[in-house]
Amino acid sequence: MTGSRTLTVFRVALLWATGLFVVFPIGWIALASVKTPQQLNDPVLVAFSPSFDSWRNVLASGILQAAGRSALVAGVTVGISVVVGAMGAYAIARYRAGGTLTRFGMLAAQVLPPAVLVFPFITMAYALRLNDTLAPVIFAHLSFVLPVVTWFLIGFFEAVPRSLEEQAQVDGFTRFQAFRMVVLPQVLPGIGAAAIFGFTLSWNDLFYGLILAPGKAAILPVAIAGFNTFRGVQLGSMSAAILIAVVPVVIASFFIQRKLVQGISGGAVKF
Repeated sequence: MTGSRTLTVFRVALLWATGLFVVFPIGWIALASVKTPQQLNDPVLVAFSPSFDSWRNVLASGILQAAGRSALVAGVTVGISVVVGAMGAYAIARYRAGGTLTRFGMLAAQVLPPAVLVFPFITMAYALRLNDTLAPVIFAHLSFVLPVVTWFLIGFFEAVPRSLEEQAQVDGFTRFQAFRMVVLPQVLPGIGAAAIFGFTLSWNDLFYGLILAPGKAAILPVAIAGFNTFRGVQLGSMSAAILIAVVPVVIASFFIQRKLVQGISGGAVKF
């Protein structure tokens, strides 16, 4: 009994320590966002009169419009990735399409440095006169979101018994109808988790946005980087902008934790 109680106390203490470790940076950034430039010179200052000048500066800089563009890019990217990735994951899970090599080959974009892949996108953007628009950014994001979403969903499709499809076909469904009306409802939680995970990947990308749309079509990470000026980093404004970017991701993370581990491990070990 004593050993069990000690283990419980240790687990609770560890959870609290981990929670504080995760929350501390966010709290620190939140404090910095309501400090004046003079107060920012004292990093350990906790008791102070808050100032919202940084927030007014950020909101006036068009950060919400940049966040809207990021949401549009991420939404279109995820929409295409979920539709195409679900069909691809189903083919791999049910028919072993492409074999083992396909499973690992689809993640090649995660291995290659982005600098290798950005040149074709920027060349395409200039050839089609789409430079500094959201279109090349969406195509660039598809290069790493689509493979990850497909990989993520393989494990979920493999978890659906084949007998459900066979029974649906016996009842008169075509193969596509069985896929749409029987299999897809079984993997909707996984599709939702994959969509949120893909949205987060696209939402956080800076490199492609900085190269392909650095001007009027700047997305949120590029707009945040803009607070690093020739006069130095505007810490207060950047902290407020970071909070605007982080809050949606933190909220989304609570909905995908369990499914995220299940999807990644399922796609990796099932052959």
